[in-house]
Amino acid sequence: MAPITTWTGRDATALRQASRMSVTTFAEHLGAARRTVAKWSSQGDNVIPRADMQAALDTVLTRTTPEVRERFAVLRAMGTNGAPESTTLPHAGPDADTGEDSHHSSDSDGDVRRRDFLRSAAVSVAGAPGVAPVLDALVSLRQPPATVLSVQQLSRKVATVKHDYQACRYERVLDQLVTLLPALEPATVDAESGHQMQVNVLAAELYHVVGSVLLKLGDRGMALIAAERSTRAAATSQDPVAVAASARIMTHALMSNHHDDQAVTLAADAAGVLDRDTRLASTDAVAVYGSLVLRGAVAAARRDDRDTAHTMLDEATRAATRLGYDGNDRWTGFGATNVLLHRVNIALTLGDAGTAIDIARTVPLEKVTLAERKATLHVDVARAYTQWGRHEQGLNALRTAYEVAPEEIRCRPAVHRLTNDLTRLTTGPIRAAVVNFTQTAGIPQ
Repeated sequence: MAPITTWTGRDATALRQASRMSVTTFAEHLGAARRTVAKWSSQGDNVIPRADMQAALDTVLTRTTPEVRERFAVLRAMGTNGAPESTTLPHAGPDADTGEDSHHSSDSDGDVRRRDFLRSAAVSVAGAPGVAPVLDALVSLRQPPATVLSVQQLSRKVATVKHDYQACRYERVLDQLVTLLPALEPATVDAESGHQMQVNVLAAELYHVVGSVLLKLGDRGMALIAAERSTRAAATSQDPVAVAASARIMTHALMSNHHDDQAVTLAADAAGVLDRDTRLASTDAVAVYGSLVLRGAVAAARRDDRDTAHTMLDEATRAATRLGYDGNDRWTGFGATNVLLHRVNIALTLGDAGTAIDIARTVPLEKVTLAERKATLHVDVARAYTQWGRHEQGLNALRTAYEVAPEEIRCRPAVHRLTNDLTRLTTGPIRAAVVNFTQTAGIPQ
């Protein structure tokens, strides 16, 4: 096969299809924004990937198997938009690019969607068997009788579940949510008038946890429902900091459902309202403001908006300077170190794997006190090394993440995709080490 001197969108799409990857999976594999990969599919020869993406595509092609390279050569020779005109490749998964032309019958499409749904459900249940009872508690119209908790008891229990989430004890979080969710309504009814605001704030925080853990486990649709519940409870409380904190989980849920434009707008607007209403006079307000801006920066990076992402990162840096310490006000984990962690993730999302590694080396790990943030950093480093083709270093980063937070590795579908990539891309002793790690960690194959 002749070498590719300049990649086009059509070439990149052919490589994605030959690799049996969806738009989302290929974007994560490259470290690119999903919107960028989707644009390659839709614009074909009319778009030329950036220089860093040219290099990343070269690396991916070099590391592929002979079978993938053979399919790639066939696909490049067919059609004009990167998709074969009469050959149907197997469906890549629940995140497959639905914007491409399809020659499947409607019945075939339905069968594929059903298989994808069942496969996704099976992975979720295997990774976290406590999800189904939480979903029942979230949406059931007939809640079982719940013990009436005082405001003080509810506050302590919500704090405990928040702490367990940040420690990546997701199975314990799920167990607690099953009993806490039905207790919200009785607590609200029983609360004295002077405590109604506090109960609504606690409800917003609890639904925030529900949304966060469901996003970790890959249930993006139900996470959006939980985020809406959090937003509604916060609005009822009329606490501006609580409203902004709930906007964080809504921004995250929108982004995870590929509504990146709306996520950026919501984060920016909510941060602006919080600034206007509070003048950021408290540390809670500053921390939530900075965290909201960071969430907006991630969403901007996902839509390949480099300027907005870096502008929002700079604003978050100013907020961290104003705060003056690395803390966990309103459960944000916000501070200068947290901004650095987001710079790593955003560099990776924008396709700058080398920059992501360079920034990661500057992170003072002793200041990353939350297990969830530390494990996420090591997973981002693993993704960056994998994108670079340095698979052994990627595996070592995953091992470190597992030592920090086993459930972060065992339960997250995003990590499962990364280990599957490493298994597919490696050979010999490194591949054997990857397979051994996935088995030891209990990662579904």
